[in-house]
Amino acid sequence: MNIYELIEKRRSIRSYLPKKVEEEKLKRILNAGRLAPSGKNAQAWKFIVTRRSELKEALVEACKGQKFIAEADCIITVCVDESKVYQQHGAYMTSFMADGTIALQQMILAATEEGLGTCWIGAFFEDKVREVLKVPEPYRIIGLTPLGYSAVEGKERGRKELKEVVVWETWEG
Repeated sequence: MNIYELIEKRRSIRSYLPKKVEEEKLKRILNAGRLAPSGKNAQAWKFIVTRRSELKEALVEACKGQKFIAEADCIITVCVDESKVYQQHGAYMTSFMADGTIALQQMILAATEEGLGTCWIGAFFEDKVREVLKVPEPYRIIGLTPLGYSAVEGKERGRKELKEVVVWETWEG
């Protein structure tokens, strides 16, 4: 499958089979995150792979009651050390969010290539995730994704037409 087909195939999965993800697939997915670009090549991330059921259940509560995440074989949490990232991203913020987001998206696309389901989880309480996973300061939690075999086919959510999201040369065109 080429990259364009892969991007089109990716879906948010909210139901998982009770099947273990093979270690070689998991390692390839994590490596895809490791290879992501980051501001000034800081690579200030850590990826937490959670498989223990009691921790996954605790993450359900930390993720605003999204029960389906605990169905997956594992949950990957992306954390970034904000003190070690590029400090002048756009000349007004640090690159911690962009760096972590790119790494997570690369893992999500790699999981799709491996025939696995994911769902970008941005609805969470950072302090609760930090407590459950014992994430130290100054790391920030960027997002999480369940990772496992899909029990359902993901829904096509529709996308805006290209002409609705692209302008040429300047905002006014």
